[in-house]
Amino acid sequence: MSEGGTTLLDAIERETGADPAWSVLWLHGLGADGSDFVPILPELVRRDWPAMRFVFPHAPMRAVTISNGARMRAWYDIRDFDLANRADEQGVMESVAQVTALIDREIARGIPASRIFLAGFSQGGAITLAAGLRRSVPLAGLVGLSTYLPGATTAAAALVEGATAQPLFMAHGTGDPVVPYAAGEQTAAWMRQRGFEVEFHRYPMPHSVCLEEIRDLGDWFSARLAAG
Repeated sequence: MSEGGTTLLDAIERETGADPAWSVLWLHGLGADGSDFVPILPELVRRDWPAMRFVFPHAPMRAVTISNGARMRAWYDIRDFDLANRADEQGVMESVAQVTALIDREIARGIPASRIFLAGFSQGGAITLAAGLRRSVPLAGLVGLSTYLPGATTAAAALVEGATAQPLFMAHGTGDPVVPYAAGEQTAAWMRQRGFEVEFHRYPMPHSVCLEEIRDLGDWFSARLAAG
């Protein structure tokens, strides 16, 4: 199955009610799959929210350089531990195109871009930010957890008019050994400097997600949903 010439990724879907009026596309991290964040829904979703569709796509299988070329689900190859050279640009752009195709499918299903959220953890968060910069038709919001902006030195050139209308929730663990906390903080500052409305949270945790973070994210979603 394809959308605009791009093959649609397989995904797990969960709907919180009939005829969902909002969608959330949630991108997992390196080596995981779409099932990784399905278990948080009972803690995240609130009773007063409108019906929503959560889409958890599976990243493609690809060889990952820092894992000695082992094949795993990854949104892009990780070539180096240094963040500045970590992500391969071609892989990032391929994943941005695949995620855009999933967004377009939600729009075709009757949910406008203004009611679609794009969220991601770690690698998935990097793709969320990279895709968000390129959205001339803004989404309802972006969520980047324990992540960073890939290709930050060239990212400014990718920023299009309209993209900064998307509110951004970011969260990071102060003890993260995979994506250093400073990288998340610097990314939040970079996005703010370009005009994004950024809500940034820090937690005493490693490269993971905690209950307090889910509650804070729920508050942020509630505010966005209330704004309509």
